[in-house]
Amino acid sequence: MTSAKPDLASLFGATQADTFLGLPSCKNLEQLDASSVFIGAPGATPYGAVGSYCRNAPKALRKSAASLSANIDRYNFDLDGATFPPGTKSAADYGDLPLDDNNAENNRNNIYNVVAQVVSKKAVPIVVGGDDSVPIPMLQAMQTTGKQYTILQIDAHIDWRDSHMGESLGLSSTMRRASEMNHIERIVQVGARGIGSGHPQDQQDALDWGVQFVTAYDLHQNGVESALQFIQPDSNIIICLDVDAMDPSIVPGVIGRTPGGLSYYQVLDLIKGASGKGTISAIDFVEYMPEVDIDNLGALVVSRLIASTMGVLARSAA
Repeated sequence: MTSAKPDLASLFGATQADTFLGLPSCKNLEQLDASSVFIGAPGATPYGAVGSYCRNAPKALRKSAASLSANIDRYNFDLDGATFPPGTKSAADYGDLPLDDNNAENNRNNIYNVVAQVVSKKAVPIVVGGDDSVPIPMLQAMQTTGKQYTILQIDAHIDWRDSHMGESLGLSSTMRRASEMNHIERIVQVGARGIGSGHPQDQQDALDWGVQFVTAYDLHQNGVESALQFIQPDSNIIICLDVDAMDPSIVPGVIGRTPGGLSYYQVLDLIKGASGKGTISAIDFVEYMPEVDIDNLGALVVSRLIASTMGVLARSAA
C-alpha cells in the first residue's frame, strides 16, 4: 500500500509544459499575436526585512496549471465554453523577468518595458508576481497608451502608506503611488478587511482623493454590484488583484491570512463584471507565496482564476 498521490496530470493526458497551461511562448514580443500575455514578475521593490518573498509564485502557478495543458480545449464551466472558443485568440506566456535583489530600479524597469511592449501590440498584460510592489511599474507603463484608466483593486489591504520601512515604492504604497499618476482617473478598492499596515490618516487621504471603498463585509452583504456600480461605462480598466483578497480557506498561501475574504466566484464575477462595464487593459495577480501554501490549494485557486481571466479577455477582444 502506498501513500503517494496519483499523478493527475498523467491521468488528464498532460505532457511536459514549460509555459502556463502549455500556451505558446512569446519571448519575442515583436511577433506577439495573442489576446493576453502571462508575464512572470518575481519581484520589484522588496522591503529589506522580508526580501522578495513571493519570487517563486510564477513558477508554482505554472506548475499548478500544468495538469490542464492537454485539456485547454475542453469545456470550462466557469466560462460556459472553451477557455479560448473559436474566433478568439489564445493567450501566450512571456516567461519570467529577471530578479535582482540588489537593484530594485532594474526590476521596475524590466516590468515597465515589457508591459509597454505588450500593450503596444494590443494585448493585455497579465503580470504575475511577486509581491504587491510589482503593480507600480505596471501602472506606470500604462501611461504609454495615452489613455485614462480606472483601477479596480481587489485586496485585503488599501496600500495607501506614503512610505514603509523607508521605502515609498513598496507593497504598502501601491495605491498611493497610483493616485499620483496623471493617467489614473478613478480608483475602486474592494475587499479590505481586518487590520493592515494602514493608518486612519491613510484611509482618510484615500477618501479625500476620491477612492470608492467596498469592504469585504460590504461585498458579502450586497454582492459584486456594490463595487461594479462605481466603474463608469466604457472605462479603460486596470485590475490590481492581491490574492490575499480571497479567503485563506481557499488561498492559504499568503503572508498575512485574514478571515472573511472573498470567494473564487466573487472575484471572478468582479473580473467578468469589469469586462462588461468597460475594457480590461491590464491585470496583475500578486502576493501568492507557495512556501506557506497548504497542499498547493492556493496555487490551484489562483492558477484557475488566471486561466478563467484569460478566457474573459479573449472573449472581450474577439
